[in-house]
Order: sequence, then C-alpha cells, then structure tokens
Amino acid sequence: MPAPKPEQILRHLRHANEVAKAAAAGGHHPFGAILVGPDQETVLLEQGNVNTVNHAEAVLARTADAKFSPDYLAGCTLYTTVEPCAMCAATQYWANIGRLVYGMDEGRLRAFTGDHPENPTLDLPCRELFARGQKDIPVMGPVPEVEAEIAALHRDFWSDRKP
Repeated sequence: MPAPKPEQILRHLRHANEVAKAAAAGGHHPFGAILVGPDQETVLLEQGNVNTVNHAEAVLARTADAKFSPDYLAGCTLYTTVEPCAMCAATQYWANIGRLVYGMDEGRLRAFTGDHPENPTLDLPCRELFARGQKDIPVMGPVPEVEAEIAALHRDFWSDRKP
C-alpha cells in the first residue's frame, strides 16, 4: 500500500476539517473524517460527528464496511481531524481500514474539553489499541502543519459550550 504524499495528507486533513466545521454548524461536535481509496486521491466517504455514541470515524467505518470488501478497505486510509478514541479506533480495526492519519492528538483535545460531560475522553492512544491487535495499521499523526487549524475549531467550540 503506497504511503500518501505530504501534500495529499494536508489536503485530506483540511477536507476532514471542513466536514468537522459542517458538523459544528449543524449543532454537532466538531469532528470530521473522510475515507480515501487506495489511490490516495479518491474520497470515498465523508462523515461528521453525529452524537456522543456515533462519532464521525465509527459511523464512517461502519458505512465503509457495508459498502466495500475487507480486501479493498485494507488499501484505504481513514483521515480524521482528531486522534480516534478507543471506540472509533476499534471500529476502524474491525472494518479492516488499512491506515489512519489524524491531525491533532487526543491529549490536545482534552486540553480544550477538560471534564466536559459531552466529551469524557479515554486516555488510550490509538497506537496502543492497534498494537494489541493482529493487524498492522500504520498511524500518522499528529500533523503539525494542520494541527493549529483543527485546534482553533475545537478551542472556539468548547469554550462556548457550557457543561
């Protein structure tokens, strides 16, 4: 599976951040994910956050699982604005999506959300979760070139949200 080029990574993460902005504009938490095909160019799916249980990455992975074969998904890359939580990383694992790229890590997200009841962050990095599985899922992230853009969206969203 060819690795994405730096310019592809930035373009796809910015696309995912636009999906996150649309989710926030629709009253949802500002998380966005896209699925890119094995050619590292074709955007197959995009998904914003739905609610506390239906995160962007998990919904996208379940949709991908229903639409594409496991062999095809093994060549695909999930791009997401923020490092996936344990639920989302596990759903990606079970859907057989072959690579993950994220813009901002979960620790930085927690700095914005604190103890907010709408985002009770689990301290389990996705790399640790994947390391306990039987599949090799390469992970790239955080990506400093887009991290500030993603962080700005979360800083503004969570600072205006009262628990």
